[in-house]
Amino acid sequence: MKSPLSLTWDLESIFPGGSGSPEFERHLDELAQAVADVRKRLDALTVPQDPSQAGQIAEIVGELQAIGQKERQASSFVACLLAQDVTDRRAPVLRARVDRLGAELSKAWVAADALFLSIDDGLWTKLLDAPELAAVSEPLDERRRRAKQRLEPQVEALVRDVDVDGYHAWGQLYDFIAGSIRIPFEEDGKVVQLSAGQAQNKFFFDPDRSVRERVFRLYEDAWEANAELCARALNHLGGFRLALYRNRGWESVLFEPLENNRMEQATLDAMWAAVSEGKPLLKRYLERKARLLGIDALCYFDVNAPVGRVSSAWSYDYAANFIVTQLGRFSRKMADLARQAFERRWIEAEDRPGKRPGGFCAWLPATAESRIFLTFDNSIGTASTIAHELGHAYHHAALDGKPELRTRYPLNLAETASTLAELIVADAGMRAAQDADERLALLDAKVQDTVAFFMNIHARFLFEVEFYKERASGMVPAARLNELMLEAQQQGYGGALAVYHPYLWASKLHFYRTRSPFYNFPYTFGYLFSYGVLEWALEEKDDFDQRYQSLLEDTGYMRTEALARKHFGVDLTDVEFWRGAVKRALAAVEEFLRATE
Repeated sequence: MKSPLSLTWDLESIFPGGSGSPEFERHLDELAQAVADVRKRLDALTVPQDPSQAGQIAEIVGELQAIGQKERQASSFVACLLAQDVTDRRAPVLRARVDRLGAELSKAWVAADALFLSIDDGLWTKLLDAPELAAVSEPLDERRRRAKQRLEPQVEALVRDVDVDGYHAWGQLYDFIAGSIRIPFEEDGKVVQLSAGQAQNKFFFDPDRSVRERVFRLYEDAWEANAELCARALNHLGGFRLALYRNRGWESVLFEPLENNRMEQATLDAMWAAVSEGKPLLKRYLERKARLLGIDALCYFDVNAPVGRVSSAWSYDYAANFIVTQLGRFSRKMADLARQAFERRWIEAEDRPGKRPGGFCAWLPATAESRIFLTFDNSIGTASTIAHELGHAYHHAALDGKPELRTRYPLNLAETASTLAELIVADAGMRAAQDADERLALLDAKVQDTVAFFMNIHARFLFEVEFYKERASGMVPAARLNELMLEAQQQGYGGALAVYHPYLWASKLHFYRTRSPFYNFPYTFGYLFSYGVLEWALEEKDDFDQRYQSLLEDTGYMRTEALARKHFGVDLTDVEFWRGAVKRALAAVEEFLRATE
């Protein structure tokens, strides 16, 4: 690849002009007209009486899919605008408009669902067998089944209307709060204003413990200053969900996230049971790391502290070339996609003020591209984040050109593709270590992921479970949210830390994602499931590209348990499968303990 690579992404090739793009305005106008037109078509459509009328359903479904692709393009573009510059005042206006269009499209699908529900079960089966609907028969059948679990279509349409200002707006308010946070930090004799993302990188990865602790305390103070606003947002999000679930007759708060991830409660229970069994070894790791750092017990800001010493120069260009090379050892297609992402400026990695914290990969299906967002700080951790997001981009590429209804993969399977790419790069980093000290640093970075997926994310899951229990009885104040978070972290980490992060409920944007309740357990699922994919990849190296492509294509519509049976012949509801995955994940922990005896 040509050097130096740009650390900023290219949004101009999508819609030139940023938030003031006339071309994007036209795109939104065309989208609005298309939604209005398809609604008229739906209103005029008669209920099919025989299988020969499959064509009229196929035509309307085709229009809805085409509109859905354009809406996803618009939504991803606005997400990029909001992330790259939180001071862009035009971007939130566009976000509101795109959300409104998304709500109108959702209402159109509700009207289509009402049509599907009015069709006799026997005729419905025959319609799905027609050639015109063969390519989308499974996702259409899923839509009809899910429609039966909701309210009457006209009431669901009303819910979509009030979603925009009565539900999603709370998530947008949180985005504004998080993006506005500035943390004054004195460095080299001058005070710099750190964004939340910059501060987080510093207290996670800075080698100087005094710096980590100082930034962490300032970070906590910043979120404490915004705690009442965040508590309002979280409570109203939770209250909206609970009211909707109650009216739909959904007894469990986990019904929606499990259905969204196309998985069973038994699978989730088996996974957490196996994870809990593996925690004692992780506690030994945390105790050993504390000893290596010369302290009695780790604090929250010590968990990701570097151990060992990395001699390789993890500049952006070095990281890019390393990632491309290592992905290429498994898959030429994965390497080609990664190279394209770096060279065509799909990645926003610059470390600068004004950026939103966190990282993501946005899919732009209309142009068959992705855009990756993060803040790169020359650490191993953020290099791994790039590999992780490139895994998402490869998943998108595998689904480019497929019917839109067959591209709606759930979060748990999305995290499988991304975590696989991250594992490949992490393992390669250890093999490429220059000496024992560097290998230890890279090994520690890999174990940190296990701690995150087994302990941190489990704590987040436990917090949400308890939050919804209490929210069912009324508003949960900020002070109580702190208590719930501390209790969840103490359980999640097995009491291994001396200081926790009580304001994690405020600082973690995943709690405020309105389209993804319980935005936590899918990460642990993907992490463990990816170990199965990695083992399979090592066995099927000669045929990996083709078989991996088939796996990723199936993620867009298949139930998770069925996917695992088809491609790996395993039962995800059996705790033994997860015990095997946990054992593979903990192998790095055992190696770390041996290396530091």
